[in-house]
Order: sequence, then C-alpha cells, then structure tokens
Amino acid sequence: MEPIAGALYKDRKSKFYAHVYRVSSTEEAEIAVKEQRKKYKKARHHCWAYRIESDGKILEKAHDDGEVGSPGKALLELLRGKEMENTLIVVSRIFGGVKLGVGGVRRAFVEAAKGAMEELSRRP
Repeated sequence: MEPIAGALYKDRKSKFYAHVYRVSSTEEAEIAVKEQRKKYKKARHHCWAYRIESDGKILEKAHDDGEVGSPGKALLELLRGKEMENTLIVVSRIFGGVKLGVGGVRRAFVEAAKGAMEELSRRP
C-alpha cells in the first residue's frame, strides 16, 4: 500500500516521517502501519491515527507506540479538525539523540503530519 502524501519534519536532530494513506477498513490501516514500520526500521516510534467510515459510523483509533505527549491522540484530533474520513496518518520518528520534552514531541509529530496534509492539498 502506497501513501498518497508524505513529508519530513526535522527537530533537534530527530527526523519525523509522516505519510497519509487512504484506507477503507481497519485491516488496510494495519497493513499500512506494518509497511511503514518496515520502511523506517531505525524509527523508535510509529505513531498513527485513523478515521474510517463504516456502515454510517466513523471508526476512530490512535496509537502512541510508547511515545510521550500523546502524539497519536494529537494526530486523531488533526484528522477530526479537517473532517477527514477513510484516512490514516502515520508518523515515524528516528531519534536524533536530543530529548524534545513532552510538548516538543507532540508538536513535532503534529507538524510532520501537517506537512503531509499540505502536500496532499496541493495535489490535483
């Protein structure tokens, strides 16, 4: 499964690789997360969130992958704010040796995701 948009955000030597996927089921979302984990093997954390429309309901899920600052929840809030459905955002962090703090981590994950969403909005 290929992402439909992506972006790289750097903060104090850490790299945050964000990708947006179109998904129509939780199974597709799980496959996309697994593929991103394989692609970014050096990443310590792969935080993600999705919103999927199914039978007239919106299924939502977020995962922090052990990262501080609840970045998965922040990614889900971003999807809600943009009213995006059938969408998964995955952000993989390669740690650069400098701790960012709880707020800094959350902010960096969100900025990476916003970058990927901006790329998506520029596509025809």
